[in-house]
Amino acid sequence: MSGIAGWIDYERDLRRERPTLVAMTAALAQRGPLGERLWVSETAAIGARWSDVAGNGAPDQPWVFEEDGRTVVTAAVTGILLEPELLRAELGLTGPSTDAELAGRAYLRWGERFAEHLDGAFAVVVWDARTAELVVARDRMGNQQLFYYRHGSGVLFGTERKAILAHPGVEPVIDADGLRELFSYAGTAGHGILKGFHQVPAAHVLRLGSEGETSYRYWQLTAEEHPHDQAETIAHIRKLLADSVRRNLGAGAVPGVLLSGGIDSSAVTALAHEALAERGEGPVRTFTVSFDNAGEFKEDEIWGSPDAPFVQSVVRHLGAEHTDLVLDTAAIIDPAVRAAVLRAKDVPSPLGNMNTSLYLLTGAVREHVGAVLSGEIADAVFGGFAWVHNKELVEAPTLPWVAMARFGGGNHGLGGDLLDPALLETLDLNGYCGDAYAASMAEVPRLEGEEGQTLRMREITYFHLTRWLETLLSHDESLGAASDLGTRMPFCDWRLVQYAYNVPWALKSFDGREKSLLRASVADLLPEDVINRAKSPYPVTQDPAYGHALCEGMAALLADPTAPAAPLANAAGIKALIEDPSVLDSGMRAWVARANVEMLLGLNDWLRRYGVRVEL
Repeated sequence: MSGIAGWIDYERDLRRERPTLVAMTAALAQRGPLGERLWVSETAAIGARWSDVAGNGAPDQPWVFEEDGRTVVTAAVTGILLEPELLRAELGLTGPSTDAELAGRAYLRWGERFAEHLDGAFAVVVWDARTAELVVARDRMGNQQLFYYRHGSGVLFGTERKAILAHPGVEPVIDADGLRELFSYAGTAGHGILKGFHQVPAAHVLRLGSEGETSYRYWQLTAEEHPHDQAETIAHIRKLLADSVRRNLGAGAVPGVLLSGGIDSSAVTALAHEALAERGEGPVRTFTVSFDNAGEFKEDEIWGSPDAPFVQSVVRHLGAEHTDLVLDTAAIIDPAVRAAVLRAKDVPSPLGNMNTSLYLLTGAVREHVGAVLSGEIADAVFGGFAWVHNKELVEAPTLPWVAMARFGGGNHGLGGDLLDPALLETLDLNGYCGDAYAASMAEVPRLEGEEGQTLRMREITYFHLTRWLETLLSHDESLGAASDLGTRMPFCDWRLVQYAYNVPWALKSFDGREKSLLRASVADLLPEDVINRAKSPYPVTQDPAYGHALCEGMAALLADPTAPAAPLANAAGIKALIEDPSVLDSGMRAWVARANVEMLLGLNDWLRRYGVRVEL
């Protein structure tokens, strides 16, 4: 785990600005509690925090390459490069090399095409003193974040927004466009939410210099004819996923696995168990979160079964070493925990207790291991989301998750229903979502002559793999990073994603169930009850006390004359919800209603804690 912050400026001598770089780098302390290193020149400055989640020792970064006593390039990396020995051999290096050195030498060898030779979940910054340009790159799927902000005669950058906000010349401002992005969960590539903030798009290399910026996309999904029959496809999915799990296990300290008992995390667990056994290691270590009222589980249209029986089935079958974290409502509604989650993500989120429970889980897991494998994004790759299997939602001309929110009673984006009616008219969240939908529809790689369900499911999959992942991946990564826990996602392997993107929908769902291919590919590794378990999302509390706590938060907001979000809120709508909070208990409508409350409470806390100014 690591964090990067920095500044380039073509008019100011940054050697005199070291205290500012110290503050920017220190803002990322939670990502790298073991220490920091600063590199400062007249025009460029890079700071790096680091940890040792992989068990390989402290990284030597920023890495600096010099010739004749002069700096040529300086490089730093966040995330992890997988199978670095292959890149080392390609570069002709012998002996150990850090990720920063490998990235820097790859840039020296291949220029802006260097990212094509990197594999893993990474963000890279390179200062090229020869051209006086900052070169930044992000991994193919966007696992790692990297933001930048043009400031005066230069550019500020950081792994998280908080690093840039630590600069005294940056005022946090959100305008109408930022609010639209925030309350739609649109995942617009490059959007930074805050005014003037940009995120490096996934699979892009950017050059930032005194004359502006240029962009190079080094990878993208392509539409190709699928070459395999059903049996061959199942076998190839198994091979690609097993290879990805092996790469993500790495050669250092062995990661654990986040296990929910669903097919996604169970598949990763079984393949990790198999890979460790081949190395003469094990048992695989697994970790699960549950709630103290889980014995009172109520089946509904989203959550069909409790996790615990299926988790235990996997643990017994594999002989895993298991740890279960049991949370109560007081823990997940704790203001201190909610503040820590906001600090980790830097922006409000509609995910509520999914945020707080995952934050608490990653903190507990960090006491045992430095990194974990996660089954995240399998739904995006294999079509597991509930909305994928509802014809009305599939055909809706908007972002699929927004269509799902409408199906659950929502009216404005995702989490926007408690905003002031006049503000909603200004923002036109549904229009914004429609525009985002149209933009993505124009991008979808298609085969000539493709039509009907096959084409439509390709389009839906593209939304998932681009826009949805832009929000989802940062959710998992940032919450883990806040606990100094590395999160690795084997389903994010670009080879697997590209292959699965071109599997026709009839083959992806050949037996009528969601994620048919994934189930079939690991059927020999897992118990039958787990293989046949229907999709049940990440667990949420069904305790009515959680809804009551949210109502108390809204009542406090209305009663506080200094509440910064109060002028943006629909007071009448809030009062009506407080009078009847039953919609917050469980089910589809609760998912939507909670998102509305979580976004408003989170917005209020964010505006206050971060000092964000609303500019409409």
